[in-house]
Amino acid sequence: MIQPTHSSRRILLPARSWFIYSSLAIALALNLIPFGRLPGIPDWLALTLAFWCIHQPLKIGMGAAFFFGLIMDVADASVMGQHALAYVLLAFAAGGLSRRILWFPLALQALHVLLLLFGTQLVMLLVRLAMGAEFPGGPYFLSSLIATILWHPLSHVLLLPQYRPVERDENRPI
Repeated sequence: MIQPTHSSRRILLPARSWFIYSSLAIALALNLIPFGRLPGIPDWLALTLAFWCIHQPLKIGMGAAFFFGLIMDVADASVMGQHALAYVLLAFAAGGLSRRILWFPLALQALHVLLLLFGTQLVMLLVRLAMGAEFPGGPYFLSSLIATILWHPLSHVLLLPQYRPVERDENRPI
């Protein structure tokens, strides 16, 4: 018999919209920290957007992804629509695969997220190359790998407010 993982033993409360959008705003602020051209800095907004599109596909989706993508395009002074297109495709794929991804433990969820984030970076790279930019090299994709490593702690932090208290009521089985 398969033992349930730690996260599947607890019943989660519904995620509050203010918490979802606050975490996306914090991720946007983390994206705006000027690190220069350091390779390996994760796209915090894409990672947080992927998390909420997987865990709450009915509350967050392509509309929010487009909105935050446009904000990133303006803030990054990049090709207009580059982040918006990549984030919309990320939200579409993450929302479509959400039920499948949630069946897996966190380590295997991270592999799915790696492919989603890699695809997001690939879309942004293709848009840049189509506009005449140079190929940034292999370390450009290092940020997807680092973001995947951060999937496990990010999942625990973002799910923390949703955990029910561990108080037992003998009259109610759930």
